[in-house]
Amino acid sequence: ACVCEKNKRVTNCRLQPDGLCRCEAIGSGVTVDCNTLTSKCLLMKAEVMGSKSGRREKPKDAFEDTDGLYDPDCENSGAFKAKQCNGSTCWCVNTAGVRRTDKHDSDLKCNQLVRTMWIIIEMKHAERDAPLNAESLKKFFTDTITSRYQLNGRYIASVLYENPYITIDLKQNSSAKSFGDVDIADVAYYFEKDVKGQSIFHNDPGLNVSIDNQPVKLEKTVVYYVDEIAPEFSMKSLTPGLIAVIVVIVIAVVAAIVVLVSSNK
Repeated sequence: ACVCEKNKRVTNCRLQPDGLCRCEAIGSGVTVDCNTLTSKCLLMKAEVMGSKSGRREKPKDAFEDTDGLYDPDCENSGAFKAKQCNGSTCWCVNTAGVRRTDKHDSDLKCNQLVRTMWIIIEMKHAERDAPLNAESLKKFFTDTITSRYQLNGRYIASVLYENPYITIDLKQNSSAKSFGDVDIADVAYYFEKDVKGQSIFHNDPGLNVSIDNQPVKLEKTVVYYVDEIAPEFSMKSLTPGLIAVIVVIVIAVVAAIVVLVSSNK
């Protein structure tokens, strides 16, 4: 037996002859490599299994949003299947598992799994006496993303600080992603869980944000997903020039998903 340090939602862990720990993801039975991040699809499936058994507490006044957490269909590779269904209601998703079409009946065709090429993580920190040092902040988040989440630094497009907002841009299109590279969608999911205090890592309290030895309290975190192909929502309010629909996950005590329409900046 061995411990899967990077995913506590597993079972049947065994040490392999090559010294690596491999386990089965709860809910799917797919074998995961504990040396790297587990895919978001398998993690969501395991989380749904946990909530069905009643272990997952529901916050008071929670907004019931079936988009936020659903029981996904995953490929054996761990990737999301392009078409996801809940009973007879179906929709198409991107590589981050986020819905990119209206909901339809089961006849819906999702011809390809569209890549999420750009993820924007926007955080707001609590009020402080003095602003943070922008260079120290950039170093902290760059080091954290490359070491804790194993993302190749070339996919970190920018880390910006505009007091009190911190914005991280992760960019990884399908042609740039090399075999074995961690996916930005998986990084964003691990980060989201860390910020909520629901770390996926084994025996890990979550992410402590500390800049220049000063703890930083995050009040609000929003994650935006931008796809290589514009989503296909039939919004009557769409006007020419508005080309991208960005899905936002608000990370707070209660997690919710809203859909924004944004112009290409």
